[in-house]
Amino acid sequence: MYILGFIAIWLGLRWRSKRPGSPLKASEIEDLVFFGALGVFIGGRLGYVLFYMVFYDLPGLVADPLSVFYIHEGGMSFHGGLIGVMIAMFVFARRRGHTLFTVLDEMAPWTAPGLFFGRIGNFINGELWGGVTDVPWAIVYDGEPRHPSQLYEAVLEGIVLFAVLVWFQAKPRPRMAMSGLFALLYGVFRIGIEFIRVPDEGRYLAFGWLTRGQLYSAPLVVVGAVLLYLAYRRPRQEARAAA
Repeated sequence: MYILGFIAIWLGLRWRSKRPGSPLKASEIEDLVFFGALGVFIGGRLGYVLFYMVFYDLPGLVADPLSVFYIHEGGMSFHGGLIGVMIAMFVFARRRGHTLFTVLDEMAPWTAPGLFFGRIGNFINGELWGGVTDVPWAIVYDGEPRHPSQLYEAVLEGIVLFAVLVWFQAKPRPRMAMSGLFALLYGVFRIGIEFIRVPDEGRYLAFGWLTRGQLYSAPLVVVGAVLLYLAYRRPRQEARAAA
């Protein structure tokens, strides 16, 4: 699923690089995807270790530090991967003479197919199920009908997010707006799905409903809204200055 996601990003960015006015050259796309893959794998795993293993099984991690490398047992964090990708894109942008948000804005729509494939992988693996329900489309897992929350996320974080961002990318927009919209929408979708998804380790953090996924996604909503505000505020300020 990761490979399918990287292929989707590569194809999408290659297509974009050939469009008039593209800030990225076709010759840069392979390096960009390579840097992005490093960010996903390193950041995703380290994020899982820091955000989940440290909180849920610190004694086990101390007793067996090499478990950090047990990727065959699963454990990748979207939020860690996102941080890893941002760091990797910062390095790539510096090396190629671009600004960070020039690269992130170009990448944003094409990460959504990767999120789609990732959630399909969760469904195939039988992990991250939703709560017990009586909806007619429930899927029986471990003898109980459950929300297929992985498929809900595949639709929202993959298909809907992709459609909105591609539509937005086709319109004139200020820098940072695309990155802001991506962060805002992903955060909203993830927080919403977490209400019907079984919490990590079966435990809520507070209030009988707050999950770790919601806690980690809330800053994305805030950051996304701030980036959109700054993106659309700056052109007005520049216009006033010019007048």
